[in-house]
Amino acid sequence: MSASWATHQTLLAAVRRSGRARSLRAALLVAPAAAFLAIVFLVPIIGFMLRSVDNWEVPEALPRTSVTLADWNREGLPNEAAFSSLVLDLRALDGASAAALARRLNYSRTGLRTLILKTRASADAIEPEKARAALPALDSQWENQDVWGTLRNESSALTPFFLLAALDLSRDAAGAIHPSRDGALYREVFLRTFGISAAVTSFCVLLGMPLAFYLAAAPTKVASLVLALVLLPFWTSVLVRTTAWVILLQGQGLVNQLLLGLGLIAAPAKLIFNRIGVYVAMTHVMLPFFVLPLYGVMRRVPREHLRAAASLGAPPLLVFRKVYLPQILPGVMAGALLVFVTSLGYYITPALVGGPSDQMVSYFVGFFTNESVNWGMAAALGSLLLAAVVGIYVALAGPANINPARTV
Repeated sequence: MSASWATHQTLLAAVRRSGRARSLRAALLVAPAAAFLAIVFLVPIIGFMLRSVDNWEVPEALPRTSVTLADWNREGLPNEAAFSSLVLDLRALDGASAAALARRLNYSRTGLRTLILKTRASADAIEPEKARAALPALDSQWENQDVWGTLRNESSALTPFFLLAALDLSRDAAGAIHPSRDGALYREVFLRTFGISAAVTSFCVLLGMPLAFYLAAAPTKVASLVLALVLLPFWTSVLVRTTAWVILLQGQGLVNQLLLGLGLIAAPAKLIFNRIGVYVAMTHVMLPFFVLPLYGVMRRVPREHLRAAASLGAPPLLVFRKVYLPQILPGVMAGALLVFVTSLGYYITPALVGGPSDQMVSYFVGFFTNESVNWGMAAALGSLLLAAVVGIYVALAGPANINPARTV
């Protein structure tokens, strides 16, 4: 008995060693791909997201002032040490550092760029001991509590300013958060982005479900031909496809000429540089992303289930609702989720075929990155959009993984 037990333990240990060796080999095979993804995908994304709270310009340029203002209770003006520290800090700045500081503070309060650069130009002539009287004499804004409150708000290495601004919120001189004076600009942009994405997803569902059903039910040769037509948009770039829709939808384009020829309209319809053009072009681009996953699911649905339900007297609508739909629902949810999430980040199509009121969040991320060079704001908008995408995915991943066997 003891010998057989020892043999059993020996075999069990050998199996465990073999399993660990296989796991180690699998991990070593996956390690290069995981490292590549981490280096070229995760690290840049995390670094970009950190820009939304990074505030290195202010504490690096004004180290003495930041420490002094940390003890200020925000009542009245700060003490003389804050004025002296500001003069000493500005004296130590070169032209590039002063410009970076002025640009960063101007994001928080309009007019601080001019004030900082003006004070920097005169800082060498101001004695630190007399800064309390010299700075207001140089510019009366230094007697404004809100100016010092802004410096106090932005004196930390991390700031919520950009994230708050992306939600149309701001902090006053006392540090309280309240709605921005500019109105709900970015909240409207986010709502527009989700609205356009939801509409495009709905159009893809309405057009894609019959197409996927036809592909699944058609003979192999016909299905292959139609599938090639579905995949045809993938063979050209998004820019080319979008430009083609600009040509087709313009006032003298093929679509308007066809509608005029059929007598459906009396004058060319405005189909471009508005929401209609955005819907048409984005639906054309995104339709294959919905059809392909749904087609793969529909092909696996046993036809015997449908015939059995029909033989028991169920009408076609009931067969579809009770038998067919539960089995294809994972494909519908997966395709819709893929279309919706991909549409959230669209930039080229709305920029080319949409109007000023049709631009999505990605347009403003590109604007702040390339034109105004406000990386903090671009990172804040991108981070909020990424958080929304992750939340939507988590919320819809459950329904998308419904087990058809338990649903039927």
